[in-house]
Amino acid sequence: MLVIVTDTQILTPQQVCQGCLLADHHGQPRWRQGKLGCAIRACGHNPALCTDPPEAATYYECQMGFRVANIGSD
Repeated sequence: MLVIVTDTQILTPQQVCQGCLLADHHGQPRWRQGKLGCAIRACGHNPALCTDPPEAATYYECQMGFRVANIGSD
């Protein structure tokens, strides 16, 4: 399950991506075959984020600047 993470909130993609030109025709992030097509994997200054254990969320940064987390199964 994909969620949008801000400093103070956790939002659904429906709340953020619906108006994005990079979203699919349903207004959802471009998630295909376990990859987020409209974002890059976010490691930031913490390389441990790129080697998450299987139970941890995977973080991305979308091209519009939002932090996206995959917190469940595909």
